[in-house]
Amino acid sequence: MTELTHLTIAEARDGLKAKNFSATELTKAHIDAIEKARALNAYVLETPEKALAMAKASDERIAKGQAGSLEGIPLGIKDLFCTKDVVSTAGSKILGNFNPAYESTVTQNLWNDGAVMLGKLNMDEFAMGSSNETSAFGPVVSPWRREGSNVSTGPSGAIEGTHLVPGGSSGGSAAAVAAHLCLGATATDTGGSIRQPAAFTGTVGIKPTYGRCSRWGTVAFASSLDQAGPITRTVRDSAIMLRSMSGPDPKDTTCVDLPVPDFEAAVSRGVKGLKIGIPKEYRVDGMSSEIEALWHQGAEWLREAGAEIVEVSLPHTKYALPAYYIVAPAEASSNLARYDGVRYGLRENGRDIVDLYEKSRAAGFGREVKRRIMIGTYVLSAGYYDAYYVRAQKIRTLIKQDFEKVYAEGVHAILTPATPSAAFGIGEKGSGDPVEMYLNDIFTVTVNMAGLPGIAVPAGLDAQGLPLGLQLIGRAFDEETLFATGQVIEDAAGHLALPQPWWA
Repeated sequence: MTELTHLTIAEARDGLKAKNFSATELTKAHIDAIEKARALNAYVLETPEKALAMAKASDERIAKGQAGSLEGIPLGIKDLFCTKDVVSTAGSKILGNFNPAYESTVTQNLWNDGAVMLGKLNMDEFAMGSSNETSAFGPVVSPWRREGSNVSTGPSGAIEGTHLVPGGSSGGSAAAVAAHLCLGATATDTGGSIRQPAAFTGTVGIKPTYGRCSRWGTVAFASSLDQAGPITRTVRDSAIMLRSMSGPDPKDTTCVDLPVPDFEAAVSRGVKGLKIGIPKEYRVDGMSSEIEALWHQGAEWLREAGAEIVEVSLPHTKYALPAYYIVAPAEASSNLARYDGVRYGLRENGRDIVDLYEKSRAAGFGREVKRRIMIGTYVLSAGYYDAYYVRAQKIRTLIKQDFEKVYAEGVHAILTPATPSAAFGIGEKGSGDPVEMYLNDIFTVTVNMAGLPGIAVPAGLDAQGLPLGLQLIGRAFDEETLFATGQVIEDAAGHLALPQPWWA
């Protein structure tokens, strides 16, 4: 049954259609894999009974010739998406017992197409983090190891040795896909939380254009930046999943009323005649020579496939990270005000209502969430609103205009590194200086600030045998070009051999 977990979504879809195996067999194989990989801490909640019931229903629809586009495909769901009658925590103690009476639009779209839910995936608390170390349920362990690493599972089943982060905030999603614990996973991206963990784990992650996927039923971090997307093992799988996740939604006014293209059809389109931009501002101080070399290699692959490579300028890039860390915490402080210990979630007893609020929030929120709430409250406060928040929004407009100018000059997509380095060890960054961790988003936040689509594609390994990814940034609502371009890189780089299950 192990070989079933190594299929791509496209291969599993074709195998189910040919009746080479059943949805129930495919689901059982993944349930077994999850049980053997609990030391990775990728899932915060396993739902095997629900998965088998959904798989049985899929088998019945397949037998009747009524299969949906994702019929019988086992997926993991980031715990930021509300799932009806299944605990949804956003990685936080304050929502530890929250059991939604409704389904997020994104997950409902997947169930409508026949997908199967294996469980809820671990994540940084309220999606605030770049390493999956801020989760109230403990960090996720990456299935990747440095060459010569001493990481293993001890007699008790616990991970021993120096282990790596899978990236964040969608670390559970990326780790589960890389470790063959699901065929694909939902994720969200506010400043890089799909693309960075995908790059760290040798998987493919796309943040679609803001408004392509509904945000309804997805726990909010920063409402003008948050966007759902998939993490998968191939570009084609990413296109298949995104088509199901996308679409208009009357419940979300920021979700666009546009038809969803056939993303999968665009995968094999090629890049002949396309103009690909290389932004000079992304050559930052301290960038590793390996990342620089990979970037050059990616450009050469695209040139050999028929694309024209041109240098472009995005002059306000250097302001993106500081502006992001004003806008995002400001929106977070507003969104998280609803968690007060009264309506739902954790409640601590207090002598009066104010004491109840303070104790509930102090006990329910983790250190990083509290930090961002305080930053956000500060920049929105009287006397500082104009100096910080308004100025950051002006910078955001300039960043968006930089991209618009480049695309107006005929550029179809922009190629950049996805991350400044390969994955780092748990506890190695940010413990003394949170800014050190924030710098992991340096190549990704511009995409969210401009509302554009971006995809991370695995492109090689570093000297320690760890995955490195390249990022492609596209025009608004032109994810099709990203899939076509990403496929060229995937074909040239070859599929990375994902980790052997040393944790089992």
